[in-house]
Amino acid sequence: MLNLVNLLVPTSGEESYALYIALSRVMIVLMLAAAVAAIVLVLLQPSNSTGINALGGSSETFFGKNKGKSIEAKMKKWTYICLAVLLVFSVCFYILQLPSIWS
Repeated sequence: MLNLVNLLVPTSGEESYALYIALSRVMIVLMLAAAVAAIVLVLLQPSNSTGINALGGSSETFFGKNKGKSIEAKMKKWTYICLAVLLVFSVCFYILQLPSIWS
């Protein structure tokens, strides 16, 4: 069976191979953590639609709206941060795969 790791590994020496494997595993774990955090944050955010409450004509108080917005704004901010971290780690992982780095 063909091992996928062998297609991407550097061939210049044993120490560069060990460094490559260590860096690859660290990057994969960091990307996994950032992706799981982003998924959890997105799932915890309330929806933007009013849904069935719009039919009843109920309205919230000003304090209730602002309290919810501040929590929503913080969660949205952390979601963007997690996605930016995931983007940076993905680009770094791609750069790590370039053979010119290891030769």
